[in-house]
Amino acid sequence: MASASAGVAAGDAKVNAKNNTKSLLGSNVWVFEISWEVARQIGGIHTVIKSKAAISTEELGDNYCLIGPLIESQTWSEIEVIEAEQKSNIQYALHCLRNSGYRVVVYGRWLIEGYPKVILMDISTAMKELEEFKKEIWDEANIGIPWNDTGAADAVVFGFMTALLLEKFCKDLPEDHSVVAQFHEWMAGVGLIVSRARKLKVATIFSTHATVLGRHLCASRVDFYNNISKFSLNKEAGDRNIYQRYCIERASAHVAHVFTTISDILSFEVEHLLAKKPDLVLPNGLNVKSDFVHEIQNRHSNAKQKLHNFVRGHFYGHFNFDLEKTLYFFSAGRNEFSNKGVDMFIESLARLNHRLKISNSDMTVVAFLIFPTECNNFNVESLRGQAVSMQLKEVVNQMQKDIGKRILDSSHCSNLFRGHVPDIDTLLTEKDIVQLKRCIMSAQRKTLPPICTHNVTNDVSDPILCALRSCRLFNDTSDRVKVIFHPEFLHSNNPLFGLDYEDFASGCHLGVFPSYYEPWGYTPAECTIMGVPSITTNLSGFGCFIQQHTTDPAAYGVYIVDRRYKSVEESIEQLTGYMMDFCQQTRRQRIIQRNRTERLSELLDWKHLSIVRNFISQCLFLTFHNTKHL
Repeated sequence: MASASAGVAAGDAKVNAKNNTKSLLGSNVWVFEISWEVARQIGGIHTVIKSKAAISTEELGDNYCLIGPLIESQTWSEIEVIEAEQKSNIQYALHCLRNSGYRVVVYGRWLIEGYPKVILMDISTAMKELEEFKKEIWDEANIGIPWNDTGAADAVVFGFMTALLLEKFCKDLPEDHSVVAQFHEWMAGVGLIVSRARKLKVATIFSTHATVLGRHLCASRVDFYNNISKFSLNKEAGDRNIYQRYCIERASAHVAHVFTTISDILSFEVEHLLAKKPDLVLPNGLNVKSDFVHEIQNRHSNAKQKLHNFVRGHFYGHFNFDLEKTLYFFSAGRNEFSNKGVDMFIESLARLNHRLKISNSDMTVVAFLIFPTECNNFNVESLRGQAVSMQLKEVVNQMQKDIGKRILDSSHCSNLFRGHVPDIDTLLTEKDIVQLKRCIMSAQRKTLPPICTHNVTNDVSDPILCALRSCRLFNDTSDRVKVIFHPEFLHSNNPLFGLDYEDFASGCHLGVFPSYYEPWGYTPAECTIMGVPSITTNLSGFGCFIQQHTTDPAAYGVYIVDRRYKSVEESIEQLTGYMMDFCQQTRRQRIIQRNRTERLSELLDWKHLSIVRNFISQCLFLTFHNTKHL
């Protein structure tokens, strides 16, 4: 009987919580999203908030606002500054911050789809109070910030400024108004901790996209997932000089009203590393725009032609392969050599090169590696190759015009009407032949095409270049796999490609992302909505998501390498096999697969994953259900 009564009471509490949630949602709900990557691209979180902005503003209107740090060199071009609404809580909060000595607090709209409101704060104006902030975070959370960790210091200052902004916004807020603040990653976590310590009337959400300790452990090439329960967490964090960051992250997960992750694989990780099971798993999505099949194929074809132009120039003097039988593979992302599986990709390319050779395949693979690395601009050979290609193209274009004029001149034109074909020898003049010969001579070279397009600062020790050399991938004439390392993100004014990243990826045939540590994995997800087949792993959140939602991922152009239950050697062989099988597909088979791949894009649409208002509703419900008071 007691048990039954308890069940009824629990049921009543749940109904009351839902009613309270509905009441809050039915009134004026303000949602603040706080991230270090607002109007500033560093990693995947920038893609998360940028792609979600359209649906967020659609659902919440002007009651949705993003908060981030102001980095003058990066953010001014992204923002349109506006005046805050008169006598609004936003205006009052901004006024209070500026009067507190934080002079540069920018209010505006982010110039992206959705046109969301943003508040950007210059943390340098509050650095004078750093020691006071450190003392308060120590007193409230026992988290010490060492003097030599500038990243943690920046996070502390940003966190206190954010908490002050929320505090002033909530002052005199009507009772029927609710405020929700979602903090992304440890860099925003201090603001959450301070908000809870000061008992602000704010429902707090902490969303982690990767753990600080997990990223570092995987980068050190330990057997992470099989030993995750055996690590001495404090010692591992201390040994890697990230103890204070780890403490901020762990405290944020524990004091937040709602703790969320982005995938099941990350949920497994945080349970062990942060000692907290997430309340919600919200997969990352994208702002998907449906295109007709022919538009996807046209985009691929147009971008591929630009890649052809680049390849002709880059491999001048050693251009002995047929572009109609050439496949473009690529990998891209943050430069984390082992975490992103770059080591496995390069080793598999070497094995693929060997297999294509011994099988006498007429296919050629050009593999691009797009990973930002410290470098000193483009190297001479890469620029010279494009110049040679451009010169040849200009000469040929001019000859085409001249030959057309000669065909239509009086004598040749008369012969055409008499039914006579013009003499070919008379159309190509001696001057034309000399020009062509000069172009051909200038297109010869004794050195091999470079494996890198830039002058890398630490050329001798760079892990990608060292791996390429170790695997003897030198772009030799006999190689069936050619490699090009481009150590910068792509943009449309790039003098080599002339393509932004999306168009570049659309022009490729296969994206390869064999990551070891990838809590989500935006790169294969972006490939999917562009209709580009990709290879991922069962250690990536995206790979696990696709396995859960499709019965045969490979049939839809998503190949999943097993990196969890197989040895490194077995995983490399599986990856090599996938790439070899792809090389053996016919052009028709590849087109069919691209169309099937694009059909998965609906799974990744923010509108289908979780409507923003529904997510906020769940978070408010959990706030009440967990009996944590605002």
